[in-house]
Amino acid sequence: MEHKVWVIGAGLAGSECAWQLAERGIKVTLCEMKPNKKTPAHVSNDFAELVCSNSFRSDDLSNAVGLLKEELRRMGSLIMKCADANKVPAGGALAVDREGYARMVTEHIKNHPNITLVEEEITEIPEGEVVIASGPLTSDPLAEKIAALCPNSDLHFYDAAAPIVMLDSIDMDSAFYASRYDKGTPDYINCPMNKEEYLAFWNELCNAEEAQVHGFDDGGVFEGCMPVEVMARRGEDTLRFGPLKPVGLIDPRNGKENYAVVQLRRDNAEGTIFNIVGFQTHLRFPEQKRVFSMIPALKNAEFVRYGVMHRNTYLNSPTLLDRYYRLKSEPRISFAGQMTGVEGYVESCASGMLVGIETAHRLLGKEPVDFPQETAIGALGLYVSGGSVSGNFQPMNINFGIITPLGYRVKGKRNKNAEISKRSLEIIDRLREEKL
Repeated sequence: MEHKVWVIGAGLAGSECAWQLAERGIKVTLCEMKPNKKTPAHVSNDFAELVCSNSFRSDDLSNAVGLLKEELRRMGSLIMKCADANKVPAGGALAVDREGYARMVTEHIKNHPNITLVEEEITEIPEGEVVIASGPLTSDPLAEKIAALCPNSDLHFYDAAAPIVMLDSIDMDSAFYASRYDKGTPDYINCPMNKEEYLAFWNELCNAEEAQVHGFDDGGVFEGCMPVEVMARRGEDTLRFGPLKPVGLIDPRNGKENYAVVQLRRDNAEGTIFNIVGFQTHLRFPEQKRVFSMIPALKNAEFVRYGVMHRNTYLNSPTLLDRYYRLKSEPRISFAGQMTGVEGYVESCASGMLVGIETAHRLLGKEPVDFPQETAIGALGLYVSGGSVSGNFQPMNINFGIITPLGYRVKGKRNKNAEISKRSLEIIDRLREEKL
């Protein structure tokens, strides 16, 4: 019997889900409205486009996202395969050439014999098995259909993307290469400010003119993607304990830490463009140019992309979804990606992988894999489906706090986290051998 699944959306979650299904012999119809229609945040026609940072964050196994990436690699993730093949230097993080990475994902998807591509906007939920991975910028017609299925899903916040500048426009006499605490290779460009420069910058940032974003509410912004001007308004030193933190960055010109430091991270393989780390923003474009140029190293910066704000809609998942990201009221429909309340590229990929694997197993009459809470993949799914006990469900990045504790004491946080990762990967390897 031939099984068929509709996957709506070819972002990170949808692409990963379609790949996992197709690799298990399931026929997939992948629906993507690009290039005929794009959201305000999308530029490329390729799949799995990175609309914010080009970083997949830490690759260290003492970091929860580093563990999640390694689990995905061992499970045969397409997204991780393409990210690793297009990595650019970024210290201890995995950052990618976003164009090369997305192009590679697209080629793999389009060339898979079990995947049929439909390039049009989906305004109705199809009959049969469906995975909705349309993302936080789901078009209004489809969002209305989802809302009808999920009467409690009217939740939203706003994401922001950081600006990108040309390398050759950065004043390197006012900057230096280094990674924090000399970890990894010195891949970040660090732009220091003294106290006087910082206070002048902070004051202008707090008072800069914002672009009008319909329905925007500072209180609804996810903490992990906070616009820099919103963060600045929380207090004079908030930025110095956040994205402008100088700790661990020794200026080679004087051997000391500076008062504040803005970091730039490579955004393409050639190293010709860099994004301003942590500077997601919804300031008007002229204001971004004016205020960010107050950073001494960026006084003549050429901006190749300004920061933008965009809507981000997600479900009240603990009341709506089970551990497989299936709709409890109609299990033929699953969700994947940021719409479920996972936050971040890697987390979106993980949700797509879990949905793809579990859907394939169900259709093929196999036992579910049931990723346990001892694994990062499982912990994320279990949190989304019921891990919020406060009644105020909020998007969540992967973290060790939602993974089952060891049950015994290990001295030192890094050692404890590394031990959790070791246990998790042993479980992943066992699941792969026994059930996949």
